[in-house]
Order: sequence, then C-alpha cells, then structure tokens
Amino acid sequence: MEPAEHDETPPRKRALAVDLSLLGLVGVLLIAALAATGVILYREFYSPTAYAMRYLSLLQEHRAADALEMPGVRIDSVELDAAALPAGASDALLRQAAMGRLTDIEPLSERTEQGVTHVTIAYTAQGTPGTTTFSIAQDGWIGVVPAWRFTQSPLGVVSLTVRGSMRFAVNGFEIDKRQVAPEGMDADPLAPVSMLVFSPGIYSVTVDTAIAHSDGVLVLADAPLHNTPIDIQAEPTQEFIDVVQQEVDGFLDACATQQVLQPTGCPFGRIVANRIVAPPEWSISDYPRVQLEPDGANWRIAPAPGSAHIDVNVRSLFDGSVRELDEDVEFMLDGTISVLPDGSVSIRVGGGEHRLD
Repeated sequence: MEPAEHDETPPRKRALAVDLSLLGLVGVLLIAALAATGVILYREFYSPTAYAMRYLSLLQEHRAADALEMPGVRIDSVELDAAALPAGASDALLRQAAMGRLTDIEPLSERTEQGVTHVTIAYTAQGTPGTTTFSIAQDGWIGVVPAWRFTQSPLGVVSLTVRGSMRFAVNGFEIDKRQVAPEGMDADPLAPVSMLVFSPGIYSVTVDTAIAHSDGVLVLADAPLHNTPIDIQAEPTQEFIDVVQQEVDGFLDACATQQVLQPTGCPFGRIVANRIVAPPEWSISDYPRVQLEPDGANWRIAPAPGSAHIDVNVRSLFDGSVRELDEDVEFMLDGTISVLPDGSVSIRVGGGEHRLD
C-alpha cells in the first residue's frame, strides 16, 4: 500500500509567510499614517490657510510687529496709490496699543485660481462677527515645505474726520491729528486724516479732552486695501461751557465798568436825546446763558438774551428839568471760539478777544 501524499506547508515556511504578510500590512499602515500625518501637518502648519491663520493669531495676540514682518503685509506709498488709497497714510495705528480684540477665529474655505489661493476666515471682533478673504501665493520653499506670502496686503485704511477736536483716541490710543497728518501743524482741522490699520480689526474712535467729548464710534475694518471713512462730531464738555460762561460774565462785568452810554466793544448801550448830568452807572441784571454749537473745526456761542441795568440822571434840553433814568436794557450776545495750534482757546465776544490757556 502506497503512503498518502503530504500537502501541508512545513510549520517554518508557514510562520515566515505570516510574518511577511504582517510586515507588509504594517508597512502599508505606516505609509498611510505618514501620508495622513503629512496631510494634517500641511493643513495645520504649511498650507495657505495655515498662513492666514498665523496672521490672525498674531493679531489676536496683539503682536503687531510680528504681523507686519509676515511676507506681503507691509505696503508702501506706490502700492497704496495703485490701490487708489491715500499714499501718505500714517502707520500710527499699526502698533500693539491701538489693536482691538479678535476671538473665535475659524477657517471657512480655501480655493485656488491661477496660482493664487483665496482663504476665507471667520472671527468675532469685540462682539461683532465678520469674515475676511485673503489672497495668498507660494513664495519659494523652506526646506521641503512651501513658503507663502500675501499677494494683496491685508492692511486697510481709515479716513477719519473729527469735528471739534484735533485730538482723539483709537482703541484708547491717543493721537493728535497734527502728528499724523502729512501737513503737520498746518493740517486742516476739517480734512480727513488717513491711517493704515490691520484688517481685520475693530476700531473705536472717541474724543475725551477738557474741551470736547464724543460717544465712541465703532468701525470694523474687514477688507484688505479698503478705505473706511469715519466722521465724528465732538460736543463741548460741561467744563468747557462753564469756563466760557465765566469768561462771558467777566467780559460783561468789564463792560459795566465803562461809565458811558455806549460801552466800547460791548453788546449793550443806551441812546439819550437829552444831556446826562453825571456819568451813567451800569450793572448786569441778567447774564446770557452760554450754549456752544459746532462751527466747523471750532465753536460758536449761540445768540442768547441778557439785560444790563443803567442808572443815570438826565437833564431836559427843553426845560432844564432833571429826571432819573433807571431801567433795564435788553441785548443779544453771541461769539466765536477758536482752538489755537498751541492748545489755547480764543474767545471773541462783542468785538473783543479773550484768550484762555
């Protein structure tokens, strides 16, 4: 009887085959893991979206100097002019002290057209939701990973007009218009001043001086190379109104010391057809109540009624009799107020000028 054929693989060969299969599977899994890790690393650290997220993270951390050093952020007058923006825009707001608060930064989309990737990112700026789209292109390599740059600077411009004050604050950072306007001390008080800003960025503009104040105006700059106009009308402070009232009262008191029928440069006087026996005595019986109104870059005193009292003896040219003239003389008072370059204030009332430091 013939022995039966034995078809089983020897144990050693079978074990080797299993080991090779396991090694192959491990290799495939390792390659897949490395590929997945590479994709994640690229997306999180080396992609156009990661580049834009890096920029917003710097803004969130108020690292203005580092944000400006990212390729494609800084902009010169030639690029500003090409973008139809004021070439002389000041960079005074491109600093930590003038930056607003960004939170909830989240990428939304990424699309590439003709070598330029457009990345849209959502965020919240001091409670205001917004989105901004950045244009990014490859700028060589750093080792084996791509380098990127903004093809369009993410900076923007605000054109700020503040009426009633040369001084204002942006996000609490105080600025004098004459320090940032190209004209310097000769800056037109009513002309807008242009300033570069980070985009996206939230900017609160306020006026809070001894003379003028305003409620905050909040503006979101959310588009690169976009000009955002801001127009603010400041109002006089109560302290300033009180000072002007004191000056007006003092001016009228000085007028009342003139012992003439028509005090020089004063808003009141009396015409008498007959002769006066002695110099008249004036006093102010009702002081005008000062109200200030905007007047371009300056202020004006709104017309206000008042009355002065005259006491004088008058001799009749007809019969020589003497009678006492004792009456109130009503008048209207107005004036103009100018803020001078040195910070002092010039008040013109009734033809006279009074200067306050």
